[in-house]
Amino acid sequence: MREGPDIARIASLVGDPARANMLNALMGGTALTASELALEAGVSLPTASSHLGKLMEGGLLTVASQGRHRYYGLAGPQVAGMIEAITGVAEAVGPKRVRPGPRDAAMRVARVCYDHLAGEQAVAMLDRLVAKNVLVRDEQEIRLGPSAASHFAAIGIDVYTKPRRPVCRACLDWSVRRSHLAGTLGAAILDKILAEKWARREKDSRAVIFSLPGKQAFEKVF
Repeated sequence: MREGPDIARIASLVGDPARANMLNALMGGTALTASELALEAGVSLPTASSHLGKLMEGGLLTVASQGRHRYYGLAGPQVAGMIEAITGVAEAVGPKRVRPGPRDAAMRVARVCYDHLAGEQAVAMLDRLVAKNVLVRDEQEIRLGPSAASHFAAIGIDVYTKPRRPVCRACLDWSVRRSHLAGTLGAAILDKILAEKWARREKDSRAVIFSLPGKQAFEKVF
């Protein structure tokens, strides 16, 4: 066996259709029970439990117990980024489906990608922040610009907290096929959008729906 990361092992975990559906269901950032994930995967509860055990063993999921229930979630942003990137490849080179319905259209405009905003609105936001030199983009690397601290402090976001993960990270958007903003800053911006009620999460979906005034406020600030 060659030295280095075991890509085949991770690929085999993600490549099973039932497990892929489970992982995709967790991309909304909400922890789910085994029963809920069984429904998402279209398998029985015992089969779902077996799949979840393999995903846990592979380091792709975490689990937390609350009362009689166990809630599963993605192991972190790195796993979410991997799922988003794979989705982008599948969208680009996979079989073409029929024209997306309204729910898919909403997902393309704005959606949750684990803990940050994705979709057309997110890609456009990153472009605007780069154009204003608030953020600096160097190929696939994104970093804070000279005015970033004051720009975000004015709207209540502290970019100089000491996070355990990167402040800025490029995440390849599967629907636009360009990068949107991830990292702790991307998560803080999504929190701000929802806290200000500029947008709402669509029920039982990853879609984020902006009101007209909310969209205008979002584009003005970001």
